[in-house]
Amino acid sequence: MLVVPPKGRGTGWAIEHRFTIERHESFDDGWGTFEQAVSEEALPPTTQIFEQRVKSILNGNDSPDVNFDLSINPYRGCEHGCIYCFARPTHSYFNLSPGLDFETRIFAKVNAAERLRATLQSPSYTPLMLNIGSATDAYQPAERKLNITRSVIQVLSEFRHAFSVITKSSGIERDIDLLAPMAAQRMAAAYVSITTLDPELARILEPRAAHPERRLKTIERLTAAGVPVGVSVSPVIPFINEPEIERVLEAAAQAGARHAFSIVLRLPWEVNPLFQQWLEVHFPARAKRVMARLREMRGGKDYDARFGKRMSGEGIWAQLIRQRFDKAVARLGLNEERIALDLTRFERPAGPDKGKPVGAPVQQSLF
Repeated sequence: MLVVPPKGRGTGWAIEHRFTIERHESFDDGWGTFEQAVSEEALPPTTQIFEQRVKSILNGNDSPDVNFDLSINPYRGCEHGCIYCFARPTHSYFNLSPGLDFETRIFAKVNAAERLRATLQSPSYTPLMLNIGSATDAYQPAERKLNITRSVIQVLSEFRHAFSVITKSSGIERDIDLLAPMAAQRMAAAYVSITTLDPELARILEPRAAHPERRLKTIERLTAAGVPVGVSVSPVIPFINEPEIERVLEAAAQAGARHAFSIVLRLPWEVNPLFQQWLEVHFPARAKRVMARLREMRGGKDYDARFGKRMSGEGIWAQLIRQRFDKAVARLGLNEERIALDLTRFERPAGPDKGKPVGAPVQQSLF
């Protein structure tokens, strides 16, 4: 049975996860509870935010497919509701659905800055390449009130620790006051994800993320403030947003982006059935073609988790997509300057100016 997502959600399917050991079904007990349950299910799902105190906020990376060693994700789950999000299956570790629960039950790591400061203060810590928001968006709607991401960046500024951040939200503009001084010393870079320029496609593909034109404006504003910006044209979905690759890159370059990368759609675990149902709901005439092309790029499978293959795929179609991307970035100059960050500036704050971010005024000594 196809589940049509409620307005503003990527999916309406509370798909069971791979660890589920119980099954539930509704029944009529004669007291009207069945009708009540059906009525409640028809109501638009609301977003719930749960505070979570974590022991550690830095996650190590052992994948050769990405260019950072550590990551920080201030939130688990993401209200943007992108149907393709590879992080959806992580909600199963909380016995929650990677479907609707992932975008309506958000865990906020409220002590993220505190744990980060303790880690960076440790004499055993050595600065490594760090990215914020690699799994779930650090500037999703909850950040507007909670300011967890901002507090994390403030700590990184205090320790002069270089980092990059990736987002599809215009909310990052709020933190330009922190990003710009660090970027001036090659300690900060931003990447904006633009999957499509078509607002109608964006509305169903990434229902609560910023409008594509708004993301281009964010690139412009970050660039104007001196923050180097790259663009992620990801994920590439054959016959859906794949025809737009060149147009997205051109728009991003015109807005001021300096670098670009792209990843082919990944369908790990529960993302696979969720995405296939999304296709049947929104693109029924193309669904079989899309999946057939994806399988051609994954050795006949829906997903290939091997390093070196999972991000790009393989075979003739993967090669053609890569050639199109490479030619476009070469023509637009998006491959000429990789955003390099300087880890040598890291220092543990001490003395009277302890805790002051980069660019903050310094109290001069009288002696």
